[in-house]
Order: sequence, then C-alpha cells, then structure tokens
Amino acid sequence: MTTIKKINHVAIVVRDIEESLKFWEEQLGLKLDHIEVVPTQHSRVAFIPVGDSEVELVQPTSSDSGLAAYLEKRGEGMHHICFEVDDIDAKLAELKEKGVRLINETAEVLPGRKMAFIHPKAGNGVLIELYQLTD
Repeated sequence: MTTIKKINHVAIVVRDIEESLKFWEEQLGLKLDHIEVVPTQHSRVAFIPVGDSEVELVQPTSSDSGLAAYLEKRGEGMHHICFEVDDIDAKLAELKEKGVRLINETAEVLPGRKMAFIHPKAGNGVLIELYQLTD
C-alpha cells in the first residue's frame, strides 16, 4: 500500500492572481515564492509557502477551461486539496482497483512532479489532487 505523506497544498481559484496576492502578502504577511504557467491545466499558479505546505492561487488562462467554468459557477474560493504521495502510479492503481472514481487514471508528468485528480464525487464533494515530487 502506498503512503500519503502530507498535505502538499491547498488551491484557491481566483480571478486575478496579482489582486489576490494583496491579501495573502500584505494582510497575512505570507510571501510569494513564484508564479508558474501550467499550459496543460490552462492556468497560472502562484505558489505561497506556508510551513511544509503551500497555498496555491490558481487563475484560469482560458475562458473555455474546466477551471474557468468552475470559477464562473462557484466563484472564487477553495478549489482542491492536494496530498503528496510516495508513488502516484501505485496509488492510482490501488484506487482504481477499489473502484474509486478518478479524473486521471494515469499521472500527468510536469517538470519536477507527477499529478492526478480524484473525482469530487469520490471525496464527499472535494476535488483531490495527488502529487509526487520527482526531483
């Protein structure tokens, strides 16, 4: 059985990263590490470290993406929770074998990480991301 190591990040969907950063940096005193464009997810992501985890501010880059539809339907706020795992491929196989509804049956490979999503209907309405660091 694979291990869930920790909460890697909590993602917040926002309309405008720069505008949203004013609260996270100026009001809460957190510091932005960097902003990354993730073309496969049609998003820009601001990474804000908090202890051993992060808050990610996620902004859609395409009006016809799933993220944009989510933002339009539900507004800004909590988008997903991400668990870091030791072996994402084994975890996905384990979940599939147990009949868990997955959005991604295989992990997407990005620089420094692999990621996949579990359908919110499997997690009491919460979108769950699995993450394996590869660096």
